[in-house]
Amino acid sequence: MVVALIDPYAQGLSSSSRSKRAATTQGYGMFALVELAHTGNFLNYIDTNKIASTGHSMGGNAAIRGANYFGKQAIKNNEPSMLHSIFVSGYVLTLLEDVLKDIRSNVGVSYALYDEGAFRNELKGWDASNMKIAPESIRVVNSGFNNSENVLQEVELGKYYGSLDSRSLRVIHNEELIHPFQPYNNEATANQIEYFEKVFNIKSNIDSSNQIWQFKELMTLISMITAMIMLLPLSRVLLSLKPFTSLVKDIPKPLPVQNKKSKIIFWLIFFLGALIACLSYIPMVDAAKSLFVAASSRDLTWFFPQRMNNSVMLWATFNGIVGLILFTLSYQLFGKKHGVSSNSWGVETNLNYLIKTFALALLIFSIYYSLLFLIYYIFHVDYRFWFMGVRIFQPELLIVLAMYAPFFFVFFFSNSLRVNGAMRIEGQPEWLSMLVAGFANSFGLLLIIIIQYVTFAKTGTVFWTTNWLSVNLLFAIVPMMFVLPYFNRYFFYMTGRVYLGPMVTTLIFIMILSTNTVLYLPI
Repeated sequence: MVVALIDPYAQGLSSSSRSKRAATTQGYGMFALVELAHTGNFLNYIDTNKIASTGHSMGGNAAIRGANYFGKQAIKNNEPSMLHSIFVSGYVLTLLEDVLKDIRSNVGVSYALYDEGAFRNELKGWDASNMKIAPESIRVVNSGFNNSENVLQEVELGKYYGSLDSRSLRVIHNEELIHPFQPYNNEATANQIEYFEKVFNIKSNIDSSNQIWQFKELMTLISMITAMIMLLPLSRVLLSLKPFTSLVKDIPKPLPVQNKKSKIIFWLIFFLGALIACLSYIPMVDAAKSLFVAASSRDLTWFFPQRMNNSVMLWATFNGIVGLILFTLSYQLFGKKHGVSSNSWGVETNLNYLIKTFALALLIFSIYYSLLFLIYYIFHVDYRFWFMGVRIFQPELLIVLAMYAPFFFVFFFSNSLRVNGAMRIEGQPEWLSMLVAGFANSFGLLLIIIIQYVTFAKTGTVFWTTNWLSVNLLFAIVPMMFVLPYFNRYFFYMTGRVYLGPMVTTLIFIMILSTNTVLYLPI
């Protein structure tokens, strides 16, 4: 099988589409690719009678819409559809009569039994994602029968219905997974492999569960981790060069040993900050829809064009300011009166120092991504694991980075100040200090995930429904939030100041975040 993996419109290295309904009207670019491949001039070594499409979530919607689009063409021209088969993963909202009636392709559907978005389906609660009885899956199977045979009331999972020769083959799968993990699962992948082997009549001696993609995921995860760790020795080397040696200062003394009162204050601030972080996330998601109307409406815009990132940016800015306020209040009301000196914070600086520090951060960022581009050029591989990924980018994203970075820097700087000015305590083991800092920075967002899925487990419906995809985004953000304090502490030990860490991590982490979400730039 020959596979063409595309970046959908407004994602990765693809251009944007002027259509607000790019999945429905263009398949995010898939329609054009199918038409081009069908000419036989492009990919001239493939069988143009056996072209298929598959996708997950909104990509699954694109696959359904593609079968409908090319099915209508086939009916009009009285010829076979350009799409021989489709396999839909994680999307059933458009498995409707008016869509299915024009499909002239074989159809496979894979839907997670514990899909968080199932509350939008026709049934309610856990029944909504039970594909044995779901109206959506029953309609798919019945669409492959003649009207006289349209009597199916319950689907047998994994059973092939219909005829391959007439392209009416239908099969439904319902793996025990949640929505974001479905593309990264052995069973779901095996079902997809078996489907394409069947519709393309491929006799394979390899068991469908014998998969090696997990090893690639593991190796790219190792690459991601080692590339991040590489930032530390790289920075040390650059700090040893003459232009930057003046940035290295003595490491200030840590805070005095905590007494009973200071421990109470510390943990009160810890949980208050986490609670505010938890309670403010979803309101910031809603606020972003009002403040950034164009991106929220999927209109092309140069004004903060990342729909998902906008809410995270508002949350980060707000919580960065809250963190600075809590830090200042705890010092003024308690710390200053109990032996805490601002000299331990590592904030003393001047304009020249800040300019040099920023120049070094830009150099570190440039070297980091230059190495990534070189690796991608040679091996066509970057650093990605599941839904997290360090990817190459278009030059236009540097404009986006400059747009978002100042707002995110408020949070990153606030974290550096708190990690090094309030959590570096004399006599406390470094591993314990860093572990506490990691949880302090991520516990609020982690609490959102806990609330979402505990509610889901008990009721069959997630706690946050309207913004459930924004909660799913936290699976990638929480790990970044947890490791951020570690980098801020290590950079602090290199320079004795709190500035280099947040400058470097803002540039790199926000570029990572920007390359992993939809980008509605008018290009």
